[in-house]
Amino acid sequence: MSQWLWILGEILLLMKGAASVNFFHHRYEELVQALFDVQGACPYITRLYSIGRSVQGRHLYVLEFSDYPGIHEPMEPEFKYVANMHGNEVLGRELIIQLAEFLCEEYRHGNQRITQLIHDTRIHLLPSMNPDGYEVAAAQGQGVFGYLTGRNNANGVDLNRNFPDLNTIMYYNEKNGGANHHIPLPDNWKSQVEPETLAVIQWMKSYNFVLSANLHGGAVVANYPYDKAQVQRSRNTWHRMDTPTPDNTLFQKLAKAYSYAHGWMHQGLSCGDMFPGGITNGASWYSLSKGMQDFNYLHTNCFEITLELSCNKFPPQEELEREWLANREALITYLEEIHQGIKGLVLDENNNKLAGAVISVQGIGHDVTSGEHGDYFRLLLPGTYEVTASADGHQPHTVTVTVGPAGPSVVNFQLRESTAEHTPGPKVSDKGPHSKGLHKKVVPRATPEDKTQLDGS
Repeated sequence: MSQWLWILGEILLLMKGAASVNFFHHRYEELVQALFDVQGACPYITRLYSIGRSVQGRHLYVLEFSDYPGIHEPMEPEFKYVANMHGNEVLGRELIIQLAEFLCEEYRHGNQRITQLIHDTRIHLLPSMNPDGYEVAAAQGQGVFGYLTGRNNANGVDLNRNFPDLNTIMYYNEKNGGANHHIPLPDNWKSQVEPETLAVIQWMKSYNFVLSANLHGGAVVANYPYDKAQVQRSRNTWHRMDTPTPDNTLFQKLAKAYSYAHGWMHQGLSCGDMFPGGITNGASWYSLSKGMQDFNYLHTNCFEITLELSCNKFPPQEELEREWLANREALITYLEEIHQGIKGLVLDENNNKLAGAVISVQGIGHDVTSGEHGDYFRLLLPGTYEVTASADGHQPHTVTVTVGPAGPSVVNFQLRESTAEHTPGPKVSDKGPHSKGLHKKVVPRATPEDKTQLDGS
């Protein structure tokens, strides 16, 4: 009997060791191998692709999760997590690797929550936006000296200060008239950004992302836009200066969704800082120009927050498992926040899809547009709204819609040409949350060969 107990103890010890085997800091080659391993373990729900290369030629790999990888299903929203934008802020990088392994494993085990999430959402995971900076930080090792070493890319540029400055244009428009959404880029923008930034902007243009989070380190707080105040000031200024977006209440809800699902972020006391509820308006904390968070909101349909996840930018390896357990539920909960508000199709009178149609919500001065498949997604809090769809050459139409707390309301619009005498009312579906009744899947399931293909250069 004692021998069997000993064998059982050894098995349990091995199982414990196996469960923790991946809790280590992944260098670039190990990161790539981990992503390929997940893709190999779950080939029918994943796709590994590259959005470009870093200054030193490293691929910026993205791992996609979907029941039809590589295909945008109309009415199914696109989500992204971006990590390791600052090369020396590494926890997010490891969390994204763990999240990828977790999604794969739980899907294979039939976890209903994860299965529904993957079936209803197209998820894109970019574990490292700055692989060159990471290699510098990892080679340096941990310690106080050289605290910022590896933060920038190989050209010495802070990637979170490298996006086109659309805030200045937006603040000018507020005073003089003009849009604060889908602001066009300057003609010479490509010459002003780094290769990593260029790759991410082109990525944003290729997918109609709805919700996103950017994972950083150095504090423990969920930060929401705007990041840039109208008046520049230093981080050490004591008084608060909130600079809210038109979707401020929604952004607060999104930030709290992560904070309160996190192990301790919601307590608001970490790293010597005090953040009530574990959230902060970015400009209220310190003003930041040319950041990725504001760029998402001002140029695309995507709502992004920034997650500061650890006091130590490069935490010891032995803390990684604890950090994963603290963030696991929050990462899933935030992902699920994409399924709220309204969504639908915008069609013309001949049932052709209208791309680029504008969806406006009365009382909220920020519009979204339909994607190339004619589908749109507008995150909203529960309530009753007046929603208008408009498109060039067509008569706009307005509908009253009530949004509940359980999931998105489906509102389809059919617009007549401007010369038509009558505009039909919008088609409103009463189907429940995450309903796919209006977009039955008719595409063939991808073959194993399709799923192993790498896109990009």
